[in-house]
Amino acid sequence: MPAPDELLDDMDDVAPEAGATRVDITAGPEDEGLRLDRVLARHLPELSRTRLQALIASGQVSREDHPVTSGSAKVGAGQHFRVDVPPPEAAEPVAQDLPLVIVHEDEDLIVVDKPAGLVVHPAPGNPDGTLVNALLHHCGDSLSGIGGVRRPGIVHRLDKETSGLLVVAKNDRAHQGLAAQFADHGRTGPLERAYLAFVWGVPDLASGTVDAPLGRHPVSRERIAVRASGRFAITHWNLLASFNDREGRPIASLVECRLETGRTHQIRVHMAHIGHSLLGDTVYGGGQRTKANRLGEEARARLETLGRQALHAARLGFEHPRTGEFLSFDSALPPELAALQKALILEG
Repeated sequence: MPAPDELLDDMDDVAPEAGATRVDITAGPEDEGLRLDRVLARHLPELSRTRLQALIASGQVSREDHPVTSGSAKVGAGQHFRVDVPPPEAAEPVAQDLPLVIVHEDEDLIVVDKPAGLVVHPAPGNPDGTLVNALLHHCGDSLSGIGGVRRPGIVHRLDKETSGLLVVAKNDRAHQGLAAQFADHGRTGPLERAYLAFVWGVPDLASGTVDAPLGRHPVSRERIAVRASGRFAITHWNLLASFNDREGRPIASLVECRLETGRTHQIRVHMAHIGHSLLGDTVYGGGQRTKANRLGEEARARLETLGRQALHAARLGFEHPRTGEFLSFDSALPPELAALQKALILEG
Protein backbone atom coordinates (compact mmCIF):
# COMPACT_ATOMS: atom_id res chain seq x y z
CA MET A 1 0.00 0.00 0.00
CA PRO A 2 1.48 3.41 -0.86
CA ALA A 3 2.39 5.77 1.94
CA PRO A 4 0.14 8.78 2.68
CA ASP A 5 2.67 11.16 1.14
CA GLU A 6 2.64 9.12 -2.07
CA LEU A 7 -1.17 9.33 -2.13
CA LEU A 8 -0.95 13.14 -1.88
CA ASP A 9 1.59 13.26 -4.68
CA ASP A 10 -0.72 11.18 -6.86
CA MET A 11 -3.63 13.65 -6.40
CA ASP A 12 -2.26 15.77 -9.20
CA ASP A 13 -3.03 12.96 -11.62
CA VAL A 14 -6.57 12.28 -10.37
CA ALA A 15 -9.04 13.34 -13.06
CA PRO A 16 -12.21 15.20 -12.15
CA GLU A 17 -15.53 13.38 -12.43
CA ALA A 18 -16.87 12.89 -15.93
CA GLY A 19 -18.04 16.16 -17.43
CA ALA A 20 -16.49 18.30 -14.69
CA THR A 21 -14.38 21.35 -15.50
CA ARG A 22 -11.00 21.70 -13.79
CA VAL A 23 -9.67 25.21 -13.18
CA ASP A 24 -6.20 26.07 -11.87
CA ILE A 25 -5.73 29.39 -10.06
CA THR A 26 -2.62 31.09 -8.71
CA ALA A 27 -3.24 33.72 -6.03
CA GLY A 28 -1.72 37.11 -6.76
CA PRO A 29 -0.38 39.81 -4.40
CA GLU A 30 -3.85 41.38 -4.30
CA ASP A 31 -5.21 38.13 -2.84
CA GLU A 32 -2.84 38.06 0.15
CA GLY A 33 -4.71 37.60 3.44
CA LEU A 34 -8.16 37.35 1.88
CA ARG A 35 -10.71 34.58 2.52
CA LEU A 36 -10.58 31.71 0.06
CA ASP A 37 -14.19 32.14 -1.08
CA ARG A 38 -13.56 35.82 -1.86
CA VAL A 39 -10.40 35.00 -3.83
CA LEU A 40 -12.19 32.34 -5.86
CA ALA A 41 -15.03 34.76 -6.56
CA ARG A 42 -12.49 37.26 -7.95
CA HIS A 43 -10.94 34.67 -10.26
CA LEU A 44 -14.17 32.90 -11.21
CA PRO A 45 -16.79 35.67 -11.64
CA GLU A 46 -19.01 33.32 -13.65
CA LEU A 47 -19.77 31.36 -10.47
CA SER A 48 -21.81 32.77 -7.61
CA ARG A 49 -20.34 33.09 -4.11
CA THR A 50 -22.88 30.57 -2.87
CA ARG A 51 -21.90 28.10 -5.58
CA LEU A 52 -18.19 28.48 -4.74
CA GLN A 53 -18.84 27.96 -1.04
CA ALA A 54 -20.70 24.74 -1.86
CA LEU A 55 -17.78 23.53 -3.98
CA ILE A 56 -15.37 24.24 -1.13
CA ALA A 57 -17.54 22.45 1.41
CA SER A 58 -17.85 19.39 -0.82
CA GLY A 59 -14.09 19.02 -1.26
CA GLN A 60 -13.94 20.25 -4.85
CA VAL A 61 -11.21 22.82 -4.05
CA SER A 62 -7.61 21.94 -3.24
CA ARG A 63 -4.59 24.06 -2.29
CA GLU A 64 -1.20 22.70 -3.27
CA ASP A 65 -2.99 19.36 -3.87
CA HIS A 66 -4.54 19.31 -0.36
CA PRO A 67 -8.35 19.67 -0.08
CA VAL A 68 -9.57 22.90 1.53
CA THR A 69 -13.05 22.72 3.02
CA SER A 70 -13.34 26.12 4.70
CA GLY A 71 -14.24 29.20 2.73
CA SER A 72 -12.80 31.40 5.48
CA ALA A 73 -9.28 29.94 5.06
CA LYS A 74 -6.74 32.72 4.45
CA VAL A 75 -4.91 32.85 1.15
CA GLY A 76 -1.26 33.64 0.57
CA ALA A 77 0.16 35.21 -2.58
CA GLY A 78 1.58 32.61 -4.94
CA GLN A 79 -0.48 29.73 -3.61
CA HIS A 80 -1.95 27.38 -6.21
CA PHE A 81 -5.57 26.24 -6.13
CA ARG A 82 -7.44 23.69 -8.17
CA VAL A 83 -11.22 23.86 -8.53
CA ASP A 84 -13.28 21.01 -9.95
CA VAL A 85 -16.66 22.27 -11.11
CA PRO A 86 -19.08 19.35 -11.63
CA PRO A 87 -21.45 19.53 -14.61
CA PRO A 88 -24.82 21.12 -13.84
CA GLU A 89 -27.36 18.77 -12.35
CA ALA A 90 -30.54 18.17 -14.26
CA ALA A 91 -33.32 20.53 -13.21
CA GLU A 92 -36.26 19.03 -11.35
CA PRO A 93 -38.88 20.67 -13.58
CA VAL A 94 -39.32 18.77 -16.82
CA ALA A 95 -38.53 20.41 -20.13
CA GLN A 96 -41.70 20.99 -22.15
CA ASP A 97 -42.13 22.11 -25.73
CA LEU A 98 -44.37 25.12 -25.14
CA PRO A 99 -44.74 28.14 -27.44
CA LEU A 100 -42.56 31.13 -26.56
CA VAL A 101 -42.37 34.64 -27.98
CA ILE A 102 -38.64 35.41 -27.84
CA VAL A 103 -37.72 39.08 -28.10
CA HIS A 104 -33.97 38.68 -27.59
CA GLU A 105 -31.54 35.87 -26.82
CA ASP A 106 -27.79 35.55 -26.44
CA GLU A 107 -25.40 33.26 -24.56
CA ASP A 108 -26.15 34.97 -21.23
CA LEU A 109 -29.86 35.75 -21.16
CA ILE A 110 -33.19 35.55 -22.87
CA VAL A 111 -36.04 38.07 -23.01
CA VAL A 112 -39.53 36.70 -23.58
CA ASP A 113 -42.92 38.30 -24.10
CA LYS A 114 -45.07 36.30 -21.68
CA PRO A 115 -48.74 35.79 -22.52
CA ALA A 116 -51.41 36.13 -19.86
CA GLY A 117 -52.25 32.81 -18.22
CA LEU A 118 -48.69 31.48 -18.20
CA VAL A 119 -47.20 30.90 -14.74
CA VAL A 120 -43.51 31.81 -14.47
CA HIS A 121 -42.25 29.14 -12.07
CA PRO A 122 -43.54 25.70 -11.05
CA ALA A 123 -45.42 25.66 -7.76
CA PRO A 124 -47.75 23.23 -5.96
CA GLY A 125 -50.75 24.46 -7.91
CA ASN A 126 -48.84 24.60 -11.20
CA PRO A 127 -46.24 21.80 -11.28
CA ASP A 128 -45.66 22.10 -15.02
CA GLY A 129 -46.75 24.03 -18.09
CA THR A 130 -44.82 27.07 -16.82
CA LEU A 131 -42.35 29.46 -18.38
CA VAL A 132 -39.50 27.61 -16.66
CA ASN A 133 -40.59 24.32 -18.24
CA ALA A 134 -40.69 26.00 -21.65
CA LEU A 135 -37.26 27.60 -21.20
CA LEU A 136 -35.69 24.30 -20.16
CA HIS A 137 -36.82 22.85 -23.49
CA HIS A 138 -35.94 25.88 -25.62
CA CYS A 139 -32.52 26.66 -24.10
CA GLY A 140 -31.35 23.07 -23.59
CA ASP A 141 -27.58 22.84 -23.19
CA SER A 142 -27.15 26.62 -23.48
CA LEU A 143 -28.14 26.73 -19.80
CA SER A 144 -24.77 26.41 -18.04
CA GLY A 145 -26.42 26.19 -14.64
CA ILE A 146 -27.60 28.45 -11.86
CA GLY A 147 -26.06 27.39 -8.55
CA GLY A 148 -24.95 24.13 -10.11
CA VAL A 149 -28.38 23.21 -11.45
CA ARG A 150 -29.24 23.41 -15.13
CA ARG A 151 -32.14 25.81 -14.89
CA PRO A 152 -33.06 29.32 -15.99
CA GLY A 153 -32.32 32.10 -13.52
CA ILE A 154 -35.52 33.96 -12.64
CA VAL A 155 -34.67 37.47 -11.37
CA HIS A 156 -38.16 39.00 -11.53
CA ARG A 157 -41.65 37.70 -12.13
CA LEU A 158 -44.99 38.65 -13.58
CA ASP A 159 -48.32 37.54 -12.16
CA LYS A 160 -49.89 34.63 -14.01
CA GLU A 161 -52.53 36.90 -15.55
CA THR A 162 -50.16 39.76 -16.38
CA SER A 163 -48.69 39.78 -19.88
CA GLY A 164 -45.45 41.28 -21.09
CA LEU A 165 -41.66 41.36 -20.98
CA LEU A 166 -39.49 39.23 -18.73
CA VAL A 167 -35.71 38.69 -18.72
CA VAL A 168 -34.19 35.39 -17.57
CA ALA A 169 -30.53 34.53 -16.94
CA LYS A 170 -28.91 31.49 -18.58
CA ASN A 171 -25.82 31.24 -16.36
CA ASP A 172 -24.54 32.18 -12.91
CA ARG A 173 -22.70 35.30 -14.00
CA ALA A 174 -25.71 36.75 -15.79
CA HIS A 175 -27.95 35.78 -12.89
CA GLN A 176 -25.73 37.65 -10.41
CA GLY A 177 -25.58 40.76 -12.60
CA LEU A 178 -29.29 40.92 -13.33
CA ALA A 179 -30.30 40.07 -9.76
CA ALA A 180 -28.13 42.93 -8.47
CA GLN A 181 -29.84 45.38 -10.81
CA PHE A 182 -33.33 44.31 -9.81
CA ALA A 183 -32.41 44.25 -6.11
CA ASP A 184 -31.10 47.81 -6.46
CA HIS A 185 -34.43 48.82 -8.05
CA GLY A 186 -32.60 51.00 -10.58
CA ARG A 187 -31.42 53.52 -7.99
CA THR A 188 -27.79 53.40 -9.17
CA GLY A 189 -28.30 52.01 -12.67
CA PRO A 190 -30.50 52.32 -15.74
CA LEU A 191 -33.04 49.60 -14.91
CA GLU A 192 -36.37 50.46 -16.50
CA ARG A 193 -39.76 48.78 -16.06
CA ALA A 194 -42.94 50.31 -17.45
CA TYR A 195 -46.43 48.80 -17.41
CA LEU A 196 -49.66 49.78 -19.13
CA ALA A 197 -52.72 49.51 -16.92
CA PHE A 198 -56.39 50.17 -17.60
CA VAL A 199 -57.91 51.52 -14.38
CA TRP A 200 -61.35 52.55 -13.21
CA GLY A 201 -61.92 56.29 -12.90
CA VAL A 202 -59.83 59.22 -14.10
CA PRO A 203 -57.13 60.66 -11.80
CA ASP A 204 -57.35 64.38 -10.99
CA LEU A 205 -53.68 64.86 -11.89
CA ALA A 206 -51.71 64.02 -15.02
CA SER A 207 -49.12 62.11 -13.02
CA GLY A 208 -48.33 61.06 -9.48
CA THR A 209 -46.45 58.74 -7.17
CA VAL A 210 -47.75 56.12 -4.77
CA ASP A 211 -45.36 55.67 -1.85
CA ALA A 212 -47.01 53.08 0.37
CA PRO A 213 -45.39 50.04 2.08
CA LEU A 214 -46.73 46.63 1.14
CA GLY A 215 -47.06 43.45 3.18
CA ARG A 216 -49.19 40.34 3.51
CA HIS A 217 -52.86 40.99 4.19
CA PRO A 218 -53.54 40.39 7.92
CA VAL A 219 -56.46 38.05 7.19
CA SER A 220 -56.16 36.80 3.60
CA ARG A 221 -52.56 35.59 3.39
CA GLU A 222 -52.67 35.23 -0.39
CA ARG A 223 -53.37 38.95 -0.79
CA ILE A 224 -51.09 41.96 -0.42
CA ALA A 225 -52.13 45.11 1.42
CA VAL A 226 -50.79 48.55 2.25
CA ARG A 227 -49.38 48.15 5.75
CA ALA A 228 -47.21 50.38 7.88
CA SER A 229 -45.08 47.36 8.78
CA GLY A 230 -44.64 46.33 5.13
CA ARG A 231 -41.68 46.75 2.81
CA PHE A 232 -41.29 50.12 1.14
CA ALA A 233 -42.83 50.26 -2.33
CA ILE A 234 -42.99 53.11 -4.84
CA THR A 235 -44.95 53.34 -8.08
CA HIS A 236 -44.86 56.33 -10.43
CA TRP A 237 -47.81 56.74 -12.80
CA ASN A 238 -48.70 58.92 -15.78
CA LEU A 239 -52.15 59.40 -17.29
CA LEU A 240 -52.08 58.47 -21.00
CA ALA A 241 -55.76 58.51 -21.94
CA SER A 242 -59.24 58.68 -20.40
CA PHE A 243 -62.45 56.99 -21.53
CA ASN A 244 -66.13 57.83 -21.09
CA ASP A 245 -69.08 55.56 -20.43
CA ARG A 246 -72.06 55.25 -22.76
CA GLU A 247 -73.52 58.46 -21.30
CA GLY A 248 -70.36 60.47 -21.88
CA ARG A 249 -69.16 60.46 -18.26
CA PRO A 250 -65.52 59.65 -17.41
CA ILE A 251 -65.24 56.04 -16.31
CA ALA A 252 -61.76 54.64 -17.01
CA SER A 253 -58.18 55.54 -17.86
CA LEU A 254 -55.04 54.14 -19.40
CA VAL A 255 -52.02 54.84 -17.21
CA GLU A 256 -48.36 54.03 -17.49
CA CYS A 257 -46.83 52.75 -14.26
CA ARG A 258 -43.09 52.77 -13.65
CA LEU A 259 -41.75 50.73 -10.79
CA GLU A 260 -39.14 51.98 -8.39
CA THR A 261 -39.55 48.73 -6.44
CA GLY A 262 -40.87 45.34 -7.49
CA ARG A 263 -43.15 43.99 -4.79
CA THR A 264 -45.75 41.29 -5.30
CA HIS A 265 -48.96 42.71 -6.85
CA GLN A 266 -47.47 46.20 -6.43
CA ILE A 267 -49.26 48.02 -9.24
CA ARG A 268 -52.58 46.32 -8.55
CA VAL A 269 -52.51 47.20 -4.85
CA HIS A 270 -51.11 50.71 -5.26
CA MET A 271 -53.61 51.77 -7.90
CA ALA A 272 -56.50 50.35 -5.85
CA HIS A 273 -55.08 52.22 -2.83
CA ILE A 274 -55.54 55.57 -4.58
CA GLY A 275 -59.02 54.66 -5.79
CA HIS A 276 -58.19 53.45 -9.29
CA SER A 277 -58.27 49.66 -9.27
CA LEU A 278 -57.48 47.80 -12.48
CA LEU A 279 -60.20 46.74 -14.86
CA GLY A 280 -60.79 43.02 -14.51
CA ASP A 281 -59.02 42.74 -11.15
CA THR A 282 -61.49 40.82 -9.00
CA VAL A 283 -58.99 40.48 -6.13
CA TYR A 284 -58.23 44.16 -5.48
CA GLY A 285 -60.99 45.90 -7.40
CA GLY A 286 -64.37 45.78 -5.72
CA GLY A 287 -67.55 46.64 -7.61
CA GLN A 288 -66.28 45.41 -10.98
CA ARG A 289 -69.71 44.32 -12.17
CA THR A 290 -71.40 47.58 -11.16
CA LYS A 291 -68.78 49.64 -12.98
CA ALA A 292 -68.84 47.37 -16.03
CA ASN A 293 -72.61 47.89 -16.33
CA ARG A 294 -71.90 51.53 -17.19
CA LEU A 295 -69.93 50.47 -20.26
CA GLY A 296 -71.43 50.04 -23.69
CA GLU A 297 -72.15 46.60 -25.06
CA GLU A 298 -68.86 46.17 -26.96
CA ALA A 299 -66.59 47.40 -24.15
CA ARG A 300 -68.47 45.35 -21.58
CA ALA A 301 -68.16 42.23 -23.74
CA ARG A 302 -64.42 42.81 -24.20
CA LEU A 303 -63.92 43.18 -20.48
CA GLU A 304 -65.93 40.05 -19.68
CA THR A 305 -63.94 37.93 -22.14
CA LEU A 306 -60.66 39.39 -20.89
CA GLY A 307 -60.96 37.37 -17.68
CA ARG A 308 -57.95 38.98 -15.99
CA GLN A 309 -56.54 42.24 -14.72
CA ALA A 310 -55.84 44.68 -17.55
CA LEU A 311 -52.09 44.96 -16.97
CA HIS A 312 -49.21 44.59 -19.43
CA ALA A 313 -45.44 44.85 -18.92
CA ALA A 314 -44.76 47.06 -21.94
CA ARG A 315 -41.14 48.14 -21.53
CA LEU A 316 -38.06 46.53 -20.02
CA GLY A 317 -34.58 48.03 -20.00
CA PHE A 318 -31.44 46.86 -18.21
CA GLU A 319 -27.67 46.76 -18.45
CA HIS A 320 -26.31 43.59 -20.02
CA PRO A 321 -24.47 41.79 -17.20
CA ARG A 322 -21.50 40.87 -19.43
CA THR A 323 -21.08 43.70 -21.94
CA GLY A 324 -22.48 46.61 -19.92
CA GLU A 325 -24.60 47.64 -22.90
CA PHE A 326 -28.02 49.06 -22.07
CA LEU A 327 -30.73 46.95 -23.68
CA SER A 328 -34.30 48.20 -24.02
CA PHE A 329 -37.34 46.33 -25.31
CA ASP A 330 -40.94 47.29 -25.97
CA SER A 331 -44.04 45.13 -26.23
CA ALA A 332 -47.28 46.25 -27.82
CA LEU A 333 -50.58 45.56 -26.09
CA PRO A 334 -51.67 41.96 -26.71
CA PRO A 335 -54.76 41.54 -28.93
CA GLU A 336 -57.23 41.20 -26.05
CA LEU A 337 -56.11 44.47 -24.42
CA ALA A 338 -55.86 46.27 -27.76
CA ALA A 339 -59.46 45.22 -28.45
CA LEU A 340 -60.55 46.51 -25.04
CA GLN A 341 -58.82 49.82 -25.68
CA LYS A 342 -60.47 50.18 -29.09
CA ALA A 343 -63.90 49.49 -27.61
CA LEU A 344 -63.36 52.04 -24.86
CA ILE A 345 -62.26 54.67 -27.39
CA LEU A 346 -65.21 54.09 -29.70
CA GLU A 347 -67.61 54.22 -26.78
CA GLY A 348 -66.52 57.67 -25.67
